[in-house]
Amino acid sequence: MSSTDAADRLTPSDRRAVFAALLGWTMDAFDYFVVVLVYADVAKDFGVSLTDMAFLTTVTLLMRPVGAAIFGMWADKVGRKKVLMIDVGFYSVVGFLCAFAPNYATLLVLRLLYGVGMGGEWGLGASLAMEKVPPSKRGLVSGILQQGYALGYLFAAAAYLLISNLTDWGWRGLFALSILPALLSLFVRAKVTESEAWEETRENAVRNKTTVRQILSSPAVLRRFGYLVLLMTAFNWMSHGTQDVYPTFLKEGLHFSHNTALYVAMLYNCGAILGGTIMGAASERYGRRAIVVFCAVLGLPILPLFAASHTLGLVCLGSFLMQFVVQGAWGVIPAHLTELSPAEIRGFYPGVTYQLGNCLAAFNLPIQEHLAATHSYTFALTATMVPVFIAVAVLAALGKEARGERLSRGERPTVGQPVNV
Repeated sequence: MSSTDAADRLTPSDRRAVFAALLGWTMDAFDYFVVVLVYADVAKDFGVSLTDMAFLTTVTLLMRPVGAAIFGMWADKVGRKKVLMIDVGFYSVVGFLCAFAPNYATLLVLRLLYGVGMGGEWGLGASLAMEKVPPSKRGLVSGILQQGYALGYLFAAAAYLLISNLTDWGWRGLFALSILPALLSLFVRAKVTESEAWEETRENAVRNKTTVRQILSSPAVLRRFGYLVLLMTAFNWMSHGTQDVYPTFLKEGLHFSHNTALYVAMLYNCGAILGGTIMGAASERYGRRAIVVFCAVLGLPILPLFAASHTLGLVCLGSFLMQFVVQGAWGVIPAHLTELSPAEIRGFYPGVTYQLGNCLAAFNLPIQEHLAATHSYTFALTATMVPVFIAVAVLAALGKEARGERLSRGERPTVGQPVNV
């Protein structure tokens, strides 16, 4: 085996870091989508409207930038590993406490706190994994890592199906399962080593007395920051716009049974996992932006099949294809944002730009519920998603990428050089 081939292989340390990041994002998404699946049930128990219940997801998304900033800056100072362990433990406990919420107001506060923890996890996991793996593997690992989101949705649907059919625990039983991610902290502590790229960057920053203020005061860094926030706003509208209201559309709009709706959700998340993995890997050859534009444009002709179908077969096909292209575009994002981030704030920068985009997209579900109530679910999905797909394609086409950029001195770049937005 040549030295080049050896440098492009994932080591056991690399694989453990990727597994930890994937599992953290999976369990994070699991808890988020538990709310998406059960908010109609919780609304009945607490006697509140679906629009009010949809606000639970809004406050979660609104607080994610706060968590990304707090945990990201902390991780840039003390390391990815320690802060990831603390963050996972925090959101696990808060998610577990949701099972015991006595009323809507308490649950709202807990979901707000959960948003802080959820906001921190993605940036920490992405920076740890991307800093560990060889540049030539970033596209593939990026696609796999991001699909922890779809895996979490899939696990939430499966758990809901099992608990609703085999127990009388109800929605509280699902929230109680949120304590399980705390076990990940033990794995991280025992098996995952710190990012060598962070250690090197931190040493350089201390030696050169580089501060966060100096980095963020750079016009190029600020321009790129603003661009990435806009891009992530469009991306988050794309994902939440095709996912959050869809289970309710299946049950309330198409009058499918709970079990049927869950089976459909599990199927289209399989499409998401395939799309993210395949397109993430393809981005290593064709480029991050090209894959995003391709997937966003392809979403437009799929939209009528996705939003206007009424028979089970067409609904399954439309939702599968839709999540294939939506998460196909998302598959490049962990690598794309990490590569475009300044080294000294790589724990902070990707997570905050991502989560600020989430924040600006946080009102997606209430807007779609309102449009569904005044028109129809088909209208709500179509009216919101057509401009979003166009925005994603245009913003991606206008931006730049840094595919293959060195994240540490020991890496061999695969293509191109770092570029500015």
